[in-house]
Amino acid sequence: MSLPESLATPEAKAPYVRRLFATIADRYDLITRLLSYGRDAAWKRRLVAMSGAGHAIRALDLACGTGDIAFGLAERGARVTGLDLTVRMLQLARAKMPARPRVAYLAGDMMTLPFGDAQFDLVTAGYGLRNVPRLEPAIAEIHRVLRPGGRLLSLDFNRPANPLKRGIYLVYLTAVGSTLGWILHRDPDTYRYIPESIKRYPGADGVASILERSGFQDCGVVSLLGGFMAINVARKPAGSVRLQAEG
Repeated sequence: MSLPESLATPEAKAPYVRRLFATIADRYDLITRLLSYGRDAAWKRRLVAMSGAGHAIRALDLACGTGDIAFGLAERGARVTGLDLTVRMLQLARAKMPARPRVAYLAGDMMTLPFGDAQFDLVTAGYGLRNVPRLEPAIAEIHRVLRPGGRLLSLDFNRPANPLKRGIYLVYLTAVGSTLGWILHRDPDTYRYIPESIKRYPGADGVASILERSGFQDCGVVSLLGGFMAINVARKPAGSVRLQAEG
């Protein structure tokens, strides 16, 4: 099955993403540094600084990968659960920072979070929302597990609205991703997944609109790298009721 076919439907995307991240886990940190021009760590620090994390905060870091955002939240005193679909990512996170008593790890799916309602003050995600097979149910799950007044912050690649800018961006990511995929895995499609996923992603403004429709308020976008990257921010209203997911 070709890469576009693997992403054409939620049913095809789900197993593809599982296989992909199991394949790339050991090179994940290297790739995020290379594709972000070395800015990935700074963007994650900015997200953590915006989060309001502190000693009274219980946080859930979705698609936690090798743990960078979870570690940053814990350094500010938050009690953090890092959740990722890929067990190998969690193993790498534990090995990277083994003495983190305020961080727990759990393998799980963002579309069916293994937590009760209103369990967290803060939910974060780094490069996570773009990868879920269905975005609306994942956002509904985030809404469900947040306490009233809780916040969501999500860092991800953006999808520039300007067609020329978007085209140049996608060509660059395709060329670089293909090269890195061949060098590291002998498969150019490995990191060509990123531009292909961006083509199907609504972008930060689109995510903000979905968040508003899903019952969040104060939805905003912090532009990074000239709009090629972004942080989505939103808040669950006080007194909010549980929503039914679309899709």
